[in-house]
Amino acid sequence: MSEKKKYERPVVTKLQSGIMNKFGSGPAVSVLESIDGVPIKDLHAKYGSPLFVLSENTIRSNQRNAYRIFKNRYPKVQFAWSYKTNYLNAVCSVFHQEGSWAEVVSEFEYDKERKLGIPAEQILFNGPDKSAAALTKAISEGAKIHIDHFDELYSITGICERSQLKAHVAIRVNMDVGVYPQWDRFGLNYENGEAWQALKRIAANKRLRLVGLHTHIGTYMMTAEAYRIAATKLATLAKSLRDEFDVTLDYIDVGGGFASHNTLIGQYLPAEEVVPSMEQYADAIASGLKQGSFKHDEMPMLILETGRALIDDAGFLISKVIANKRLSTGRRAIIVDAGVNLMFTSFWYKHKISPAQPISAHAEDAVIYGPLCMNIDVIRDGILLPTLNPGDSLVLHRVGAYNMTQWMQFITLRPNVVMVMSDGTVELIRKAETLESVSENEVLPEQLRAKRT
Repeated sequence: MSEKKKYERPVVTKLQSGIMNKFGSGPAVSVLESIDGVPIKDLHAKYGSPLFVLSENTIRSNQRNAYRIFKNRYPKVQFAWSYKTNYLNAVCSVFHQEGSWAEVVSEFEYDKERKLGIPAEQILFNGPDKSAAALTKAISEGAKIHIDHFDELYSITGICERSQLKAHVAIRVNMDVGVYPQWDRFGLNYENGEAWQALKRIAANKRLRLVGLHTHIGTYMMTAEAYRIAATKLATLAKSLRDEFDVTLDYIDVGGGFASHNTLIGQYLPAEEVVPSMEQYADAIASGLKQGSFKHDEMPMLILETGRALIDDAGFLISKVIANKRLSTGRRAIIVDAGVNLMFTSFWYKHKISPAQPISAHAEDAVIYGPLCMNIDVIRDGILLPTLNPGDSLVLHRVGAYNMTQWMQFITLRPNVVMVMSDGTVELIRKAETLESVSENEVLPEQLRAKRT
C-alpha cells in the first residue's frame, strides 16, 4: 500500500514583478541539505538548534584567493584579520595559519590575540579608546599603534618619555573619497591639514618611530573608486614624508570595508550583480598607490584589514521551524527558533534562506519571525518559501561576519558553534551557553537571600 500523501492547503500565488530568468519564471527556491558534505539533519541531531556552522575550507579558500588577486597587482601585500568581525579562536587561528596578522580595536581583542600566541609586532592596534595600561603594554611589546586623535598622541609621548621606550606608530587618516556621509569620526583629517600636522610632530619626536599610514573609509563599500582615491591620498602623504623628513614608511594600510555578497535591505538587484569584485578593489588600490612614485626598494607594504568579504559566506545558521500562522492581513508567517539576538545582521541584509529538506513545488510570500517576545524580531520580511512544517529546518546563508561578535544573550541562550573541518570532520568551537555560564558573574547580596514572608 502506497504511503498517504501529506495534505497541502491550496495556495493562490501572487505574480512577482521584477527581473525574471530567460524562461519567464521567478527565482526558484533552492534546497540545502548539507554543508561541505555534512548532512544538516546530522548537525541538528548532534548539536541542537539553532546552530551556527562555519566552513574551514571556505575561509581558507577566500583568504588564499584574496592574497593571489592583490599580489598579482602589487608586490608587497599583508592581510590583517579584523578581530571584531569574528573573534572566535578557531576562526582567528585559521586566518593566522594562512599568514594573516591581527587588527584589533580594544585591549580585550589585543589580549585575545596575544593569548593565541601571535607576536605583538604582527598586531595593528586601532580604535579611539586605548587606556594608558593598554598603550604601555602595546609599546613595550612592539605592537603597531594607529593613533586616532591628538590626545592619544600626547598619551603615547608621555608614556615613552617616562618609560624610556620607543613606540611604533602610524596615524589613522580620514578623508573625502566621494562617499557620503563621510566617515570623519575616526582619525585625523586629510583635507584640513590635521593629519599632516600630526605627522610632523611624530617625525620630530625621537621616542616615536613612524611606521605607517592607515585609513578605513567606510563599511560595505559598493564603489572601488573610493579606494583608489584613498590610496592616492595616502601615497601623496607618504611621498611628502619622504621628501620633507626623509622618512620611509614600512606600510600603507587601506583598512577594510569590502562588501560581501549579502544583499542589503532596500537594494533591488542582488549583491552579486552590483558589488565590486575583489579584482576591482585590488585594481583600484594598486592604481592609487602607484601615484606615490615609490622606488622599488622603498615601496611600502600594502596592508588590508578585510573582514566580512572573507568570512561572510563561510558561515551558516541552521534554525528550526516552530510554527506557522496567518497574520491579520492573511499573510503567511513562519516562526523559527533563531531571533535577531543571534542574527544582528537581519537588520541590514536580506539573507538568503534555504529549506534543508525536500520541499513542495508551491511557494508563497512569507515573513520569518524569531522566537523573541519583541515585534522587531524579524529575520526576513518578504521571502518566497514552500509549505514548511514544525520541526523542519531552514538554513540562513552568509552569516559569518559580525553575528558571532554582536550577538546578545537576550531571552534565549546563545547556541553551539561548530566548524566543518577541511578533512570533513565537525568540531565544536564554542559551547552553547547554560544558565550557570550566564549567571556565574552575578552576585546576590546576602540580605536578598532571605525567604519571602
